[in-house]
Amino acid sequence: MFRRSVVTDGTAAGQGPDGENGKEVGIKKNLRSPGVMITQFIETLPEGKSHPDFTRKPIALTIQEGKFAFFKAIVTGDPQPTVTWSRNNGDVSDTSRYQTKYDPNSNEHTFEMPNVKPDQADTYKCFATNEFGQAIVTVVLNVIEVGFKKNKVQQQPAEAVGGNFKTVLKRKSKIRPKAEQPERKEGEIDPKFWELLISAEKKDYERICSEFGVTDFRWMLKKLNEMKKEREEEQAAFVKNLSNLKPIEVNPDGIASFEIDMDLIDPSSSIFIYKDGVMVPYTKELGDQMKHSLKQVGRKYIFSVRDLMPDDAGLYQLDVGDVNMFSTDFKIPMVDFLVKIQEVKAIEREDAVFECVLSNPFSKILWFGKNLPLEQGDKYDIQVSEDKLIHRLVVKDCMVVDKGIYSACAGIKSCNAWLIVEADKDAPKGKKSARKTTRAGGSGVDLQKVAQEQQAKLEKDREERKEQIKVAKEAAAAAPPPESPPATAGVKTEAPKPKPKGVKEPADSPVVEVASTGQPVPVPVPVQVPVPVQVPVPVPEAGARERLDQPLADAGEPGITCGLSDIYALRGNPAELSVKMNMDRDGSWFKDGEQLNSGAGVNIKKDGTSHKLTIQSCRDDDSGVYRFVSGDQNTQGKVTVGDVPEFDPDDLHKFSKPVIIRVGQNAAFKMPFPPQESLVVSWFRDGTEIKDGGGVKIVREPNHSRLLLRDCLRTDAGEIKIQLKNPFGAVEATSQLIVLDRPGPPEGPVETVETTSSIIEIKWNPPKDDGGSAVTNYIIERQQAGQNLWTKLGDVSADKTSFRDRNVTHGKKYNYRIYAENPEGLSDTLETTDSIMAGIMILSGPPGAPKVVSATKSCIKLTWSPPEDDRGVPIIGYQLEKRKKDTNQWIALNAVKEPIEDVNYAVKDITEGAEYEFRVSAINESGSGDPSPPSEMVCAKNPNMRPCFKDPEDFIVVRAGNSVRIKICYEAEPPPQITWLKDDEPISPWFHIVNTEGMSQLVIPSSKRSDSAIYTIKAKNSVGEASFDIEVRVTDEPKTPGPVELEQTVQGKVVISWAPSPDEELDDRLYYMVSQRDSNTRMWKTVADRLFTKTYTAINILPGIEYHFRVYAKNDMGLSDPSQSPTWGVNNNRVPISSNGVNSTNVCFERPPSILVPLKVHTPPKGYQLYMTCAVRGCPTPTVSWYLNDVCINFDNNYYITNSFGVCSMFILRVRQQDSGNYKVVAVNSLGKAECSTKLIVKD
Repeated sequence: MFRRSVVTDGTAAGQGPDGENGKEVGIKKNLRSPGVMITQFIETLPEGKSHPDFTRKPIALTIQEGKFAFFKAIVTGDPQPTVTWSRNNGDVSDTSRYQTKYDPNSNEHTFEMPNVKPDQADTYKCFATNEFGQAIVTVVLNVIEVGFKKNKVQQQPAEAVGGNFKTVLKRKSKIRPKAEQPERKEGEIDPKFWELLISAEKKDYERICSEFGVTDFRWMLKKLNEMKKEREEEQAAFVKNLSNLKPIEVNPDGIASFEIDMDLIDPSSSIFIYKDGVMVPYTKELGDQMKHSLKQVGRKYIFSVRDLMPDDAGLYQLDVGDVNMFSTDFKIPMVDFLVKIQEVKAIEREDAVFECVLSNPFSKILWFGKNLPLEQGDKYDIQVSEDKLIHRLVVKDCMVVDKGIYSACAGIKSCNAWLIVEADKDAPKGKKSARKTTRAGGSGVDLQKVAQEQQAKLEKDREERKEQIKVAKEAAAAAPPPESPPATAGVKTEAPKPKPKGVKEPADSPVVEVASTGQPVPVPVPVQVPVPVQVPVPVPEAGARERLDQPLADAGEPGITCGLSDIYALRGNPAELSVKMNMDRDGSWFKDGEQLNSGAGVNIKKDGTSHKLTIQSCRDDDSGVYRFVSGDQNTQGKVTVGDVPEFDPDDLHKFSKPVIIRVGQNAAFKMPFPPQESLVVSWFRDGTEIKDGGGVKIVREPNHSRLLLRDCLRTDAGEIKIQLKNPFGAVEATSQLIVLDRPGPPEGPVETVETTSSIIEIKWNPPKDDGGSAVTNYIIERQQAGQNLWTKLGDVSADKTSFRDRNVTHGKKYNYRIYAENPEGLSDTLETTDSIMAGIMILSGPPGAPKVVSATKSCIKLTWSPPEDDRGVPIIGYQLEKRKKDTNQWIALNAVKEPIEDVNYAVKDITEGAEYEFRVSAINESGSGDPSPPSEMVCAKNPNMRPCFKDPEDFIVVRAGNSVRIKICYEAEPPPQITWLKDDEPISPWFHIVNTEGMSQLVIPSSKRSDSAIYTIKAKNSVGEASFDIEVRVTDEPKTPGPVELEQTVQGKVVISWAPSPDEELDDRLYYMVSQRDSNTRMWKTVADRLFTKTYTAINILPGIEYHFRVYAKNDMGLSDPSQSPTWGVNNNRVPISSNGVNSTNVCFERPPSILVPLKVHTPPKGYQLYMTCAVRGCPTPTVSWYLNDVCINFDNNYYITNSFGVCSMFILRVRQQDSGNYKVVAVNSLGKAECSTKLIVKD
């Protein structure tokens, strides 16, 4: 099972060669659990012992910073291994960061890291060790950092930018983020180009080369083949097979996804997803709740991106370990719907048209019908205008099955509408209507006009952008260069010194003319870079970013101490730009490259070292880049002029109307607003911001935002507010959400205002929560104490919180409950905590003291007399209490609500031998009255009594072979001594006597005829004794009487005589029965019964009729076989015929029994029927007996045995396991016997 290798060096203590026997330790790789390294300390393991092993390995984990990380492992081994954990680059002894736990029930070892940090990303090891070996497994923890860590960026060495960024940032993707991409040299190809080509199909090569400007296809294909070969070798270390690479695309449900089929060599390998070189956190379990998810179905991996936004575009890569498996580019065009598709109502056999207009040209959009993609064909016609702005879908020959939702998707934008197909009412019945040439639907607006206006707008935007670029270039060229010291002829130029790290060069490098040959030659002048000093710089306001294009100067040189910042100015309000220098110097102001002077709404002011530019009233054309220049020092900032977001008054009025819904319904809010850049939309409920997720859905469109609250509860009601915020300010709009529901229960407790013999008045408080609508009334119900029925008394208006019940009976108690009702239904109930009595409580007087009727160890019977004074209130029952001797606690035997209706009671909740006294109190409508005086102390034991037998049987008949069971019940106290006698003699020791409390049983197993006798039971105790006789007769069916003889002594009478049955001497209760049949009736009838003699005289014997007689022996078990008489009648006086000398010979048919057809072997399943048969002959007819394992079963009720003219059969309805064994049939007559046997095997 293991592969063994010799350890020659680097072994730990206990792992090297054995000093005594020289045996070497084998390192064994566990093939059953890949990735586990096992070291066995000895050559041969003792019997029953084992080295450690992992039945469950820790699984590699990629988790977000701040989450709860843990590893789990299950180990085996004998003795129980010790489990420890470590990491490659660090210590795990800090219990605040690392916790080790063990669950003895599941045998799981857990290594936990709460609030995981990025510095905990490492390779961890789990060690399982016992005295026979050690098992080691490694596992990787990857931590995805959240947010921007400024201090971490400062600590990164500058060389990371140069190339060794993998080590510094621990990023495995070969594509770097845009912020970290080094400036490419001229002619250098973007690495993204090769990543896309490796994963793309051949048909896409030309398109990708065109995008990246590659024209040498031959060189590209040669290099691509080399890179593919190298990549496949890297991939072979992690995957067995890679196929079905499906690039990323947007699905009909608005989710972008890409797919890949791969067989991982190690299923626990880490899978990473990157977007533009940045690791993307994803989930495998919460696919429908997080933005990014990776789902595995068999060998298919599907990565999905939900809630698509423009910044989701980029290069997505899937890596296994540190090897890229697939790359795909997700492009999101900046396009929106100017005119959306509208609902279409069409008639059968008519064409339906959906039309839309886009904001930018788009060659092809996606059309979907009922969530299925639609393509050009016989059913659908997809049309695009020349300017690619108008898109049209025509559904041809509409039928009812075409009804549904149709949608158009352009990038991440989509719109949808219903297609409703109505039946053609003009169509002839039973026939298909004719195809119509008309079209239904359309947008209802002039799409061509909208498209032309949009085309003109796009053209205008392009011209403006071109003009802006041209102006920017001219401004950059016309900007005055910073002043530089005059150059003198003969000045020796030096090569520029390398600049210090972190210092930015000036935007414009000065040049001077050196007259050496008479021609002006531009020569770079070495510029002295000032050393930065620690000068406090004011922190700009929120939303502003200070721009300082020159380093701060020291106190000896001119410099800028406070530069310009980016500011946002409200349209029509003043704005001020301020610059401070370290000395008094003049400066100039520029806007977008043009120098500014005071005037035309701009005021420039200098106050010592402070320079200010004030815009008196900001306008749109005041936006731009402002720059201050003083000598070779300059700083710039951007001014953006705009307005605070605003709502349309009509939309604001519509939004302010409250939304009223019922509990469980959805609430929707929609607020339109003008499209703006840098606009942040937030929703609030009662001042708390609402986030998207769970039952909340927030949709953000360029010109509106929607809020959907699903399955609302009462707690969701409140103020709903939408806030629009941009750099210039914020604006809010409020509405109200009212959720209607049943009211809450009325506030308690229920107070009793008045109670008399005829009136009960109660009051309560209104409910805290009216359910969103006013309470209309209250409903009152009543229940009499002790009953289950609630009766409605009536209702009162909402302004009244009291009720007077006039239908009460004095002394009775009542419970009340109140409902609050509003238009939405009834509230939960408010019930009274205690019953309320009508009038004053009147309790009954004490009954008489209980008297003991009888007492036994399990029951004490009591009786008492009713109270003499019931005080005018009827008694409904009694409550009985008991007190044990030497205790002070009275224990109630029944509750007040379960009164004893009679004046006697049998107490069974007692302990044998304990002494008790009892008392009783009467119960009326007011409750339990005064208790009676206690009874006398009584002991729970049986009274002494002479033994007596209860309903015994004095005669028992048992078939021979069966067991005899004589069961006698008796009563006696104290328990008597039991003695059994047989005919006044002690019984045999083979008999069994079973004595229990109140019963004695004598058992005679497998009885015989000799067991017939008079059995006597004697019971004797200290009070007296008693005895009883039981006659037991063990018998069997009698044998056939002897031969029958007939004799006629008187005309008309025949004397029938027979020999006695062999059982007559053994059974004194045996008697005979005679049956008669004549030739006229041919029916047997009993003519005599209970004959104790062996003769009988038959009368009315007529001449000329044949008579036949049968004689039976009969006892308590039944009849014997009959003994046949000779025929009496016509031929009984026949004259003998002479034989004329011929001697007659008597023929004898008697023979011993023989087996004609033997038994066969049977193997039936358990629970099945069984039919076993054989054939027997003999004369006289033999007696047949069946045996199971040598025990006769002829009289066992489990077997049905028959004998029909020598065919002997046995039937078992359902065979059991105990029916298995050897079966034997024995046939016996006076001449001999015969037998046959077989075996029965019952299968499970």
